[in-house]
Amino acid sequence: MTKSLTIGIPCYNESLTVGKVVTDFHRVFPEARILVIDNASTDNTAELARTAGAEVVNEPRKGKGYAVQRLFSITESDYLIMVDGDDTYPAEEAPRLIALADSEVCDTVVGRRTSSEQAAFKTTHTWANNALCKIIEFLFAAQCGDLFSGYRLFTRAFYRNVPMLAKGFEVETELAIQTIDKSFIQRDVDIAFRSRPEGSFSKLNTFSDGFRVIRVIITVVKDFKPMLFFSWIALIFFILSIVAGAFPIADYLRIRYVMHVPLAILATGLDMLAALALVCGFILDTIVRYDREQFYLRMRDFKDAPR
Repeated sequence: MTKSLTIGIPCYNESLTVGKVVTDFHRVFPEARILVIDNASTDNTAELARTAGAEVVNEPRKGKGYAVQRLFSITESDYLIMVDGDDTYPAEEAPRLIALADSEVCDTVVGRRTSSEQAAFKTTHTWANNALCKIIEFLFAAQCGDLFSGYRLFTRAFYRNVPMLAKGFEVETELAIQTIDKSFIQRDVDIAFRSRPEGSFSKLNTFSDGFRVIRVIITVVKDFKPMLFFSWIALIFFILSIVAGAFPIADYLRIRYVMHVPLAILATGLDMLAALALVCGFILDTIVRYDREQFYLRMRDFKDAPR
């Protein structure tokens, strides 16, 4: 049975390229639903997308994360392919994502970007991509693939159940972390990647969006690995308490009297904070485990439900 397909294109001020992107995907997938999420564009992106034959939905909340949330909420097809509207991802590569999803058991397929064009990848973006991948792989002991790829296939089980909280360009990072945490199966396939056409500019700011991504990683570690997060906090407080308590302890060992009373009080307070952090970690870890069990039960019911 042929699976239904939606091509989702989140866009912000892509009037130079959106028409070509929609036309290219219409040519490759004439039966697919082409859905452009206009993310509060100030140019004629929406008009050009409609002229090219796309269905356009307005998302007034500015930020790619909001556009992806809207895309997930209104899609009904078996497969959803999400692609950027900047014409850097050829439509001819999409069948490779579908072929991999058809041939292997998986919930999402990520297009791993390859290019012979040196200008296609910014050095800072490549460094950030590699660095953040290493951080995620270290924290979660799992491969995350091409973290910032804008070419992804999702099954209905994935896009209907993955929780999305990201607002901006950190959305790809959250998708990767949620995929790992929720035990979704991800596959990767090499796809061609090309430079933006002349006159088209990236909306990604290396530093501000990079800080957003790091903030998302910290938040997700706190929310999904609270024992790890609060153990580190407890360790920091404990080390500080040892440093603060070294002088009072030395006083007592030397003269059987504590001269540095404020430091002794500080050390005691830091020890209490360390113990409190550990207790928080234990409690939250139990809650997260229960929520994860409930998620798996909901996923089982979802997969067993009739389509």
